[in-house]
Amino acid sequence: MIKPEYLEKLELYMTSGDMQFEFDNGTEEKRFEILEFLEKLMDVAEIADEHATKLIFKGGMPG
Repeated sequence: MIKPEYLEKLELYMTSGDMQFEFDNGTEEKRFEILEFLEKLMDVAEIADEHATKLIFKGGMPG
């Protein structure tokens, strides 16, 4: 199970400008790596959204 601290570090990395700095100053390989990471993160976020909905509503709207 992932630790919330990791997500907080990731959030800070993205909001602090560090990711942007690495992208702007990185090699083409590094920029590609960052973009691949973001794409995977978005895929995982979609899955998390689906699971959160299922957990909250247990497959349907509460009645």
